[in-house]
Amino acid sequence: MIGSLRGRLTVKQPPQLLIEVGGVGYELEAPMSTFYALPAPGEEVRLLTHLVVREDAQVLYGFMREEERRLFRLLIKVSGVGPKIALAILSGSDADAFASCIAAGDTASLIRIPGVGRKTAERLILELRDRVTTHAGATPTLGEAAVGGPRGEALAALSALGYRPAEATRMVDAAVGDGGTGAAADAPTSTEEIIRRALQSAAFGSGGRSGS
Repeated sequence: MIGSLRGRLTVKQPPQLLIEVGGVGYELEAPMSTFYALPAPGEEVRLLTHLVVREDAQVLYGFMREEERRLFRLLIKVSGVGPKIALAILSGSDADAFASCIAAGDTASLIRIPGVGRKTAERLILELRDRVTTHAGATPTLGEAAVGGPRGEALAALSALGYRPAEATRMVDAAVGDGGTGAAADAPTSTEEIIRRALQSAAFGSGGRSGS
């Protein structure tokens, strides 16, 4: 098992990144919560990792903090929750906000996550209520911890997280504050900032997704 990697960050394109370690390039997928904390390409970074082995592929996931990796590992043990949904959860909330949703039985917030339907939300609450902890001051909401790059990359990242194209476009339009027709005065200029604003926007809770 590969537990962590330390090397030079060479590619940073949500949700994928590439870290060169001793001349070997490792491809990873990471939640946006980790992308927000990454240095610029070319700089050194250390990530905690988790390897998922499937019949058709071996996928390495990277995390900036241990609590992110721990939550990821809890999530993928829940029936109906795979790595893609787990990344979407970590991209739209921090560990405390998610724990608050679970503790409060807040299915309404959970079903706003791409791929999470009511049945999956109920399973998350049932199976994780006694396994996640909430720190003082945390509020039961998803999408709070989400900050990020160019419009096209943001759209691609949101699509990779499970949002439908029309919904991703609407979210990015809200994030840049111009309806997609131009640049607002305070429009974000990085992929990470556009994604952060998109996940924080009211569109995060709109319909148009399906799950079980």
